[in-house]
Amino acid sequence: MQQKLFFDSVNNLIPFDGEADYFPEFFTKEESARHFLDLRQKVIWKQEPIKIFGKEVMQPRLTALYGNPDIPYGYSGIEMESHEWIPVLQGIKNRVEDLAGQEFTHVLLNYYRDGQDSMGWHRDNESVLGKNPVIASVSFGEEREFQFRHYERKQIKRKIMLQNGSLLIMKGATQHFWEHQLPKRKRVSRPRINLTFRKILT
Repeated sequence: MQQKLFFDSVNNLIPFDGEADYFPEFFTKEESARHFLDLRQKVIWKQEPIKIFGKEVMQPRLTALYGNPDIPYGYSGIEMESHEWIPVLQGIKNRVEDLAGQEFTHVLLNYYRDGQDSMGWHRDNESVLGKNPVIASVSFGEEREFQFRHYERKQIKRKIMLQNGSLLIMKGATQHFWEHQLPKRKRVSRPRINLTFRKILT
């Protein structure tokens, strides 16, 4: 079942400026359980440092980057090493590309060990992604709340629960006008693995 998310604001206060498609059961429960275990065991996970207000701290999650090793990618001052595709990632990538009608060169993976792991407000708007990039986000494991906030009118927010085996495709001007985050949640005790597929332009 597909759900369309149109970010056309509240009471027509702002124009249509973003779009996303959500597929809550893109992978079956059996597929999701198998992929989660494969990814947790076979992906080369790292905890990268970032600078916040001039102070270096460790990111509150584990990360990995897979894709074309000849094309570098970085964000928030982090230059990541790209590993070559492994079978489990290649299989997921093929499924996502078939539905999205989009070729992806890389996937950024995030491993949230529990509710204390998180991702702050940001946009996937690096210049190497081009204008209006398509970002396909796959989730395995614990259901987590995913939040959107309008970049210029930060009081305007949206949220969605990303469930196990789901696919969220953000497209159009979403990355230009909207930020997103995965907030901390004290009551969440189980892990989640998220994959965000993207096409890096050369």
